[in-house]
Amino acid sequence: MIRRRTFLAGLGAGLALGPAGRAGAQGAPVTIRMGSLKLIHSIAPSFYERFTPAGVTVEVVPFESPTECKNAVVTKSVDFGTFGIAAATLGAAAGEPIVVIASTCNRGMAVIARKGSDIHAIKDLRGQRVAIWPGSTQEVFVLERMRMEGLSVKDITPVRVSFSEMHIALARGDVDAYVGAEPGPGVSLASGAGQLVEYPYGTEMGALNMVFGAHRDTLAERPDLVRTMLEIHRKATDFAAGDRPAMIAMAVAKLGQKREALELSAPNVELTWRLGPNEVRQAGAYAQHMLALKQIKRLPEPGFIDTRFVDAMGRA
Repeated sequence: MIRRRTFLAGLGAGLALGPAGRAGAQGAPVTIRMGSLKLIHSIAPSFYERFTPAGVTVEVVPFESPTECKNAVVTKSVDFGTFGIAAATLGAAAGEPIVVIASTCNRGMAVIARKGSDIHAIKDLRGQRVAIWPGSTQEVFVLERMRMEGLSVKDITPVRVSFSEMHIALARGDVDAYVGAEPGPGVSLASGAGQLVEYPYGTEMGALNMVFGAHRDTLAERPDLVRTMLEIHRKATDFAAGDRPAMIAMAVAKLGQKREALELSAPNVELTWRLGPNEVRQAGAYAQHMLALKQIKRLPEPGFIDTRFVDAMGRA
C-alpha cells in the first residue's frame, strides 16, 4: 500500500505556507477559472459566489467528463478542477503535472439493477450485461467488489455506457444493471426502473470518489491563489453539506433533474474538502488496484497528493 509519507515525499520540509493571503485584496481584481462536473457530487462550486471575497471572481466552467476537466487543469485552461480520483491517478501515473490538493465528494456511487430482476447482490451479476464506464472510479470499485465475491470481469458482459445514459439504457432493457454515479441511481430508483444492488463502499478504498486538483505550477507560483480558492471551496462545501434542502434546490436548478430523484441521491453524496491520512491511504489503495488491473503502468510519482493547504486550513 502507498503510505502518506510516500505520496508527500519530496515536497520540501522547509516550505512555509505563511498567513492565509487573499488574492485580489490588493491590486487588480482576480478571476479564477474553476472546472466542475455536471453532477451532484460537484455542486459545491455552484455556491462559491456567496463566499468569494472582494476583488475575486470565480468563473465556474462546466465539463461533461472527469477526464475533460482534469485535462483542462493540465493544459491550464482552468486554474482548478473537480474530478474523480480515477482521472487524477491516470493523469499522474502518465507523468502529467496534476496534483490533488483537497477532496470534493465521497460516496456518490451505486450498483443498480433492473426493477423486478433477480439481481439483488454483487454475486448475482454473473452472466449479466452490466454498464460500466471504462477507466472510471466506479469501474475500479465494482471490479474489486466482484473479486471479493469470487467474480471477475470475465463473468459478466461489460457494456460501455456513459454515466448520463446508464439510467436510459437500463429502462430501455439494453443492460441488466449498471455501476453509476449520482444522480443517475436516484433517477432509476425514483422512476421505478431500477432497484438498488449495493453502494460499493465495502473495500479498502472506502468511499473515496471526487477530488480537487491543480497544476503543479500553480502550487509553486501562486500559493496565495490556492489558499484563497480552497478557503472558498471549504466554506461552500460546508454550507452545502449542512443544508441539504439548499443543496437539492441548487442541483435541481443546475442539473435539470426532478427533485424526487435528487432527494434519493443526496443521502448517497458526502460533500467534503478534507484530505487527511485516511483519504491518502485510500488513494494509495486505489492506485494499487489500478496498477493490478493494468489501468496504469506505474504508480504516481511522489507529490501527487499534497495536503499542505488543507492541513493549514484545519489548523486555522
